[in-house]
Amino acid sequence: MRSLENLLRKNREWAAQKKKDDPEYFAKLQYHQNPEYLWIGCSDSRVDANDIVGLQPGELFVHRNIANVIVPSDLNCVSAIHYAVEQLKVKHIIVCGHYGCGGVKAALDDVELGLAENWLMHIREAHEAHFEEMEAIASYAEKFRRLCEVNVLEQVRNVGRMPVVRKAWKAKRDLTVHGWIYGIEDGLITDLHLKASGEAEATAMKKLDKARFRSRRD
Repeated sequence: MRSLENLLRKNREWAAQKKKDDPEYFAKLQYHQNPEYLWIGCSDSRVDANDIVGLQPGELFVHRNIANVIVPSDLNCVSAIHYAVEQLKVKHIIVCGHYGCGGVKAALDDVELGLAENWLMHIREAHEAHFEEMEAIASYAEKFRRLCEVNVLEQVRNVGRMPVVRKAWKAKRDLTVHGWIYGIEDGLITDLHLKASGEAEATAMKKLDKARFRSRRD
């Protein structure tokens, strides 16, 4: 209970400091949000979306889950994407994975995690879709890093398949899907150049990513 009391105390201190810095801070926040970005990231406690990109509350709409997976059966994630695109009219959907992801590692190592196995299956499917490429990587550390990237690629492609995203593209809406990855070891985000502003780009993404990875290793 003491730890929970500590959280409540910290909350009061935080709210008091915000009001001191800007007396209208909460008054401005309570009536609307107008973010340009939807961030789909990992639930990992070390990856704080707003903090690592330096945005304030109201500037980033966030959905997080284990290993930043996007699948049609996850109604929570699908609803977040639909709301962000249809209601908030975001211009950018950012799928941001991170190196050292525990979910990706469990899938790579074939670790049994009980109920979570149903979720990790999607990452294993990403691994299988890139099996030849992954098997050609001798170093475990490099293979782990690459699977973190491959998982981002596959999830970006899944976003591009979402009906609400395809509908926006057909309507010529200003909407771009991006694939990024975060390094916990240095705090830096890497743009994986996985970007689609229409169905043609989304379709070509996998082939372009493979070519970029080969050139990076050569």
